Amino acid sequence: MTPATVRRPNVLVVMTDQQQAATVDPNGPCNTPQLDRLAARGARFTRCYTPSPVCSPARASFMTGLLPHQHGMVDVEHAVPAYRASLVDGVPMWSQRLMAAGYRLGYYGKWHVERSQDLGQFGFARSAAYQAGPGPDYFAHRERLGLADRPVVADPSRIVSQPGYRDLLLYGITEEPVESTLEHYTVSNALEFLDEACAGPEPWALMVSTKAPHEPYVVPRPYFDRYDPDRVELPASFDDDLTDRPAIYRRQQSVWSDLSTGDFRTATACYYAACSLVDDQVGRLLDRIEAAGQLDNTLVVYTSDHGDLMGAHRLLLKGVPAFEEVYRVPLVVSWPAAVEGGQVIDDLVQSHDVAETLAQLSGTGLGGHAVDLLPRLTGAGGPPRTTAVAELHGQRFSYTQRVLWENGIKYVFNAFDFDELYDLTADPTEQVNLAGDPAYADIVRRLTGRLWEIAYDTDDFTLTGAQDGTYRYLAVGPQGPGQAKLGGGR
Repeated sequence: MTPATVRRPNVLVVMTDQQQAATVDPNGPCNTPQLDRLAARGARFTRCYTPSPVCSPARASFMTGLLPHQHGMVDVEHAVPAYRASLVDGVPMWSQRLMAAGYRLGYYGKWHVERSQDLGQFGFARSAAYQAGPGPDYFAHRERLGLADRPVVADPSRIVSQPGYRDLLLYGITEEPVESTLEHYTVSNALEFLDEACAGPEPWALMVSTKAPHEPYVVPRPYFDRYDPDRVELPASFDDDLTDRPAIYRRQQSVWSDLSTGDFRTATACYYAACSLVDDQVGRLLDRIEAAGQLDNTLVVYTSDHGDLMGAHRLLLKGVPAFEEVYRVPLVVSWPAAVEGGQVIDDLVQSHDVAETLAQLSGTGLGGHAVDLLPRLTGAGGPPRTTAVAELHGQRFSYTQRVLWENGIKYVFNAFDFDELYDLTADPTEQVNLAGDPAYADIVRRLTGRLWEIAYDTDDFTLTGAQDGTYRYLAVGPQGPGQAKLGGGR
């Protein structure tokens, strides 16, 4: 069946925070039976890239289908003054399209999309959202369980200490029940919405956004016990000294210089455990929808805002280093009434393509940079993306960066240092920077030209306006043969 032959689906979106795609890859390191269940009923995308490695820009793109420079949220809303990151007035979101089409919408968990936290204006009639951290309702929940506001962390645990900085809890274990976690609490609230929505006559759309597996990687012991740190494999790039990469990469690497290989392995085990915790919560949502008899006609989307370096190149978290572990994110989509199960799709896609996909359910798209994925999912065809693009405007500190993927090649324009070029087929762990290799000069020029095309097509004025001698860093300028204002930014 195709979308034209089935009634409008319900929608469930689950977005995690800082989950790299490898955790849900087939035969990957994580135990995620619920996501495997979801993929068996739908499709797993293997090459989905976030448009930003930072929470708010990526989330605003996911809601609007626009690149960060288009919607204005170019940094985390709580980290910089409003003039440095503010959602452009009137930018439409997929949630507003569904609300106008008669959907009943709910949102639960981390918002982090814009500053007002007034989700009603974006179509969500019911919500229990937070920005960087949970609110008083969650702490009251913990009090009812007889627990303090913050979990008591037990060993194994690791605190990173550096002169003049507050201590940073990296990972740890708690003896608390799963019901104490923010993820379980968030999903419990979402289930109340589901019970009401499933009993009503109108279609519904629910978005659940978890904080896990974002650091600190603190999990209840039963989840940690699913993974043996001694058996965790360190990334193949773990010993990369980053010699020919931007100096800021090595500077960030130095933050973790006191960590042992055992620390990295234990941190990774805790990270995987947090992914399994989220997976269990996905199961609670799917089970409730199935019990209501509505799972077959529910479009389920599972993704993350961005990834985590998790030991790659001896780095952790995210930030300026533009490696695959941060940019490639999970994307699993299921809709049994219209989408054949068990698909593995290797097409180049981006997480903000989901915005256009969901908006199209209302009959009116968003018209941004995003591409509707339903034709590919349903077998109706349509031209796939040939290029993916992402951008970083810095996080607190400013580092202008653009990343472009095309034909298995990845180009990173670093306005603050020399560029990067990786052949992801021959060098999937990105340890050989080819940007300065004369044999690849033509490729660098071609991809630079492609970057200019996208910049003009999406009005990326930061790039297109940089014509003075101060800014002439790229291999070729925007007025090169056949480059300027050609469009085709997808």
